[in-house]
Amino acid sequence: MSQAITPYLEMSQAIMEAGGEALKKCYQCGTCSGTCPWTPITHFNIRKLVRYGQLGFDGIEEFMWGCSTCKFCVDRCPRGVEIIDIVTAIRNVYSGGGMLPQSLRAFVGSLAARGNPWSGDQAKRNDWAGQKYPLYAPEMEYLFWTCCTVCYDPRNVRIAKTTAALLNETGISWGLPAAEVNCCGESVRKVGDLDLFARLKQKNLDYFQSRNVAKMITVSPHCLATFNKEYGEDYSVVHFTQLLDKKIKEGKIKPKKDFGGIVVTYHDPCYLGRHSGVYDAPRNVLKAIPGLKLMEMERSREQSMCCGGGGGGLWMEKLKGERLSDLRIEEALATGATVLATACPYCITMFEDSVRTLNVDDKITVRDVTELLLESMEINIDESVGDVCATD
Repeated sequence: MSQAITPYLEMSQAIMEAGGEALKKCYQCGTCSGTCPWTPITHFNIRKLVRYGQLGFDGIEEFMWGCSTCKFCVDRCPRGVEIIDIVTAIRNVYSGGGMLPQSLRAFVGSLAARGNPWSGDQAKRNDWAGQKYPLYAPEMEYLFWTCCTVCYDPRNVRIAKTTAALLNETGISWGLPAAEVNCCGESVRKVGDLDLFARLKQKNLDYFQSRNVAKMITVSPHCLATFNKEYGEDYSVVHFTQLLDKKIKEGKIKPKKDFGGIVVTYHDPCYLGRHSGVYDAPRNVLKAIPGLKLMEMERSREQSMCCGGGGGGLWMEKLKGERLSDLRIEEALATGATVLATACPYCITMFEDSVRTLNVDDKITVRDVTELLLESMEINIDESVGDVCATD
């Protein structure tokens, strides 16, 4: 065998060993590239990435970070190739060789050192809550898993507060995780650091087992998908909109403020929709709000456009004209809506950045579904949360 070919074959074998066995199933039909939302606006080509992975071609690092793991290609692949597994395996091999992009190094470093991607003090994970809400105890029914983004990102802290206030209206018993827990690890797994993901996961599993956790509620679709698919334990995990939908139907949650015909459009997050199959619950919550008119975008449900925040995208710089969130804001505006609602902290961050970049903050606002529901219930979160950190 030619010595020039050997390194490429070795690289391909390393990718398969890292979890990219799906490379063998791909016969390069190109369906993935034809459906990928990035294809029309960037040089990223998922078919080319897979081909380079199959052959171990040099140059793969130039576009291996473009995938946001939205699952469009996986759902449409005629052979059922788990393309996201290939992407993760390729990144694992190359990031292990020191090729992690500069924009992702701080994110990964923070996860390794602090257990969260926001460079936040781990001891202050629950500072948003004050002493208003208890820590989880084994006799409680639900653990409210507050993802790192809603604990540390200033905009998304409002979602943590909103969720907690609504949980108190449901009649269930629940508590917060202790500050010692880590990020669920979803994003770092998707950027390829499988060893760090395993460490984060194990620490969380130790916590779950020590507290006899059986049921969890999360507001992050990324946490939802990770716990259900990657943790390998028999936990019951639901997205908060699923619980709200149930409690509204039971009459435990009763929206009352009339929104006066405001037009709202809903964006399906990739990890809530395509990854987890949850489409109706957030829409049912919105439809229960008096005077709210729900207007669908042309691409919705299974066809929903990705915001670009998955697969590490939330922490990567994108040039103007190469942001999926910009396109999605334009699609939302085309419906005539003045509010873009969603149910994912990543989507909230991406869309609010785009609203500012596009200078359309006077035309449309970005809200989480829970924020709209809480407003309809006329509950003020600023008056219900204290100033002192929750402690053991």
